[in-house]
Amino acid sequence: MRIAIVGAGPAGLRAAEIAASIGAEVTVFEAKASVGRKFLVAGRGGLNLSKQEPPELFAARYLGPAQPPDFWPARIAEFDTAAVQAWAADLGIETFVASTGRVYPRNLKAAPLLLRWVRRLRQLGVRFAVHHRWAGLDPGPPLRLSFDTPDCPHTVETDAAILALGGASWPETGSDGAWTEILAQLGVGIAPLQPANCGWEYPWPPSVLAAAEGQPLKSIAARVGSVEVRGELLITRYGLEGGAIYQLGPALRAAAQPGLVIDLKPAHSLEQLIAKMGPVQRNLLAEARERWRLSDAAFALLEMGEPFPDVASIAAVAKACTLRLTGPRPIAEAISSAGGVQWDDLDHRLMLRRIPGVFVSGEMIDWEAPTGGYLIHGCLATGAHAAMGAVERVWL
Repeated sequence: MRIAIVGAGPAGLRAAEIAASIGAEVTVFEAKASVGRKFLVAGRGGLNLSKQEPPELFAARYLGPAQPPDFWPARIAEFDTAAVQAWAADLGIETFVASTGRVYPRNLKAAPLLLRWVRRLRQLGVRFAVHHRWAGLDPGPPLRLSFDTPDCPHTVETDAAILALGGASWPETGSDGAWTEILAQLGVGIAPLQPANCGWEYPWPPSVLAAAEGQPLKSIAARVGSVEVRGELLITRYGLEGGAIYQLGPALRAAAQPGLVIDLKPAHSLEQLIAKMGPVQRNLLAEARERWRLSDAAFALLEMGEPFPDVASIAAVAKACTLRLTGPRPIAEAISSAGGVQWDDLDHRLMLRRIPGVFVSGEMIDWEAPTGGYLIHGCLATGAHAAMGAVERVWL
């Protein structure tokens, strides 16, 4: 039972682990010189593996056009947060749950986990072929995969293949999205890859950058249409970054003219802010800064609206500071990407309907999720599910 896995990120490595543990002869093909490069990039922020929250809420974080409604609830039921922690523990990596519910390795590093993971895979008999860039496939039968290598083109015959080539963010790690052209030529429906969990651009006036570049807007509420989130934003030279705007990415991309409404003081109503100003009639903005305890970044945003004729007008902007964004940052800078293989082109086991025996996993599929543990967890879960599908197909 030969299974070829193309891509050595978390989805591909998890697929290899599942398939090999069942008895398949597994080879992992990787374009780069080493495996798990994007996994290591994720570790720069502490390697957020999952998040501890109710399963129904967890599953609802995954979004995608025409996504089967039962897919993610079933995947989370099969491999929940406790299972992720148990999997890491079995590799000798202790995890902990932060106050936010996020799950991290105790040492907050990716390299030790990756090292032990690869060691386990080798013990299971998994072979690794690096410097193998996927170049195409012949559906057969038999199924053949083509690779470009430093020496010469290489063709591999296999019983099933699992593609785990990622999206198009962090292309230096190998996930450059080049696979979209290959599958599109084979008739597979591909939604264009777009930046997700990324910054958005806004033309700040020089006064704002001078006062607040690199400064956070903490404990704010941000809204796009009817979608509102609480969190934090960061003012950058090109616009905004931060968890709040990452969560609003789908709503921003869907808007004809992307705009963000920021409530700088969500814990206070408009009337409460006005009341805090008392009988002040002069130096309104300076008084608001002190009485409302505004940060440098929040004050810089309010200064953009000067002059204010009265307290009510300042309070109105503080509760609904509106920014017309010009667009997302380039996909190469994004934490993840949206788009990919459309759900209608996949069966319940993530096999391509047009190419029997070929499965896809991870960010190749048209789903997205916010940061906070959902991305790696989703890749692990889809990698495992695709592996089970591949094994079942070969055996049956």
